[in-house]
Amino acid sequence: MGADVSADGFGLGDRPRFRAKLARCQAVLERMLDEKCFDRPRDLIGLEVEVSLADERGAPRMVNDRVLSKMATADFQTELGKFTLELNMAPRSLTGRVLDDLAEELRFAFGYAARMGAEFDARPVPVGILPTITEDDLRLANLSPVDRYRLLNDQIMAARGEQVELRITGAETLHRTFDSIAPEAACTAVQFHLQVTPDRFADVWNASQAAAAAQTAVGANSPFVFGHELWQESRPPLFLQVTDTRPPEMAAQGVRPRAWFGERWIDSPHQLFEENLRCFPALLPICHEEDPEAVLAAGGIPELPEMVLHNGTVYRWNRPVYGIARGVPHLRVENRVLPTGPTVTDMVANAAFYYGLVRALADQPEPVWHRLPFAAAAANFDRACRDGIEARLLWPRRGRGAGRAAGGPAGLPAAELVLEELLPLAAAGLDAWGVSAADRDRFLGVVEGRCRHRITGAAWQTRTYHRAVARGADRRTALSELVRRYCALAAADEPVHRWPLDG
Repeated sequence: MGADVSADGFGLGDRPRFRAKLARCQAVLERMLDEKCFDRPRDLIGLEVEVSLADERGAPRMVNDRVLSKMATADFQTELGKFTLELNMAPRSLTGRVLDDLAEELRFAFGYAARMGAEFDARPVPVGILPTITEDDLRLANLSPVDRYRLLNDQIMAARGEQVELRITGAETLHRTFDSIAPEAACTAVQFHLQVTPDRFADVWNASQAAAAAQTAVGANSPFVFGHELWQESRPPLFLQVTDTRPPEMAAQGVRPRAWFGERWIDSPHQLFEENLRCFPALLPICHEEDPEAVLAAGGIPELPEMVLHNGTVYRWNRPVYGIARGVPHLRVENRVLPTGPTVTDMVANAAFYYGLVRALADQPEPVWHRLPFAAAAANFDRACRDGIEARLLWPRRGRGAGRAAGGPAGLPAAELVLEELLPLAAAGLDAWGVSAADRDRFLGVVEGRCRHRITGAAWQTRTYHRAVARGADRRTALSELVRRYCALAAADEPVHRWPLDG
């Protein structure tokens, strides 16, 4: 959620000062890009994994502070809700047996969290939205007691000027109002980071945008919100509506939401940082003492704290990130589209698919974004969130003109597109990274299995729920039993397409 901030309020002069400081940061960033100050490519990746905590009945447990107090590691941190934790994994090179090593570390970390949480009847549940969570669980008192969370809540609510209204229609319809951003805490995600050079950044970001729909179609795992069956991946519409600072009139005028897919392909990283400054008012206008021009002139590396803070409050599904490691600045693409879970193996398979596909797409001499209109990529993402593995996606194949997609105007079934075109690309991309053939085949084989069986985490959840209801269970009982079975199967780490549908 960003750097620590003070809980103090803001005065009328704070935003103009912050805006001026942001402009200076942007100018310094542009100089650094022009002067090629950034780290050389080292194929570094990183992961953040958010996870819910639930009791033996599957209900959320508001004890993240108590669990963290037992942990002898800084790898786990608080997240927005008292029932969530975030795991930050160390960067690593994308080569050799990196995927197998990543899976082993994740299993160890989740096992450790389970052992530490057991004392408080709190087990980690790797799912995009905990199916048993209720509106009563998502109130201001259940936000983690961290200044930045409360201040962010206050600023979003003040900017909006009215209650948060959630309205999502899928298999069922959800319509609720809230007086805080607490419903955002229901969303837990896996975020993939990829360090890139400035010259490579635009291609990787464009490739990530193009790939987002396919990622979501094969990785959907959030079909229930407050007991209602909605989209196969309900996190994006929930997150968008909860963080939306626009009253309806501003939305009707076309003002951009803060959770945003975007509106165009890019040519340079500067375009995204500049767009964040130009289009989004500051939520946390906190100025620091750093003089970025003076630091750069003295041969130092500016931290650009205002830009970093502001950038963290614009929730792009593929976000540009500026960072410093070992005294050297770098740029990363942060891919934020996927939910947590269902298993460690599934999450690493999702990582293999993302990193391989993005590498292959970015390397193409005739990039897909030259042939796929941006609006079609955004529509693909929306359809994938709604329909998951059953979505139909537009995708131009070689030899077809811009805007002409395989499968005609309706597109191709996502599973068919992934099996026939995108998995071979992902395999070639992993080969280009230098990932071992054993890791490549094992983890991409998991994605292949989901496509052949038409089973994702979301599909398993909805089918299991409906079978329980058909046997006479009421909604609450069916969802509680769903979470208990889900936890047991996730702990065994068999990929979700192999999970049984009957108890």
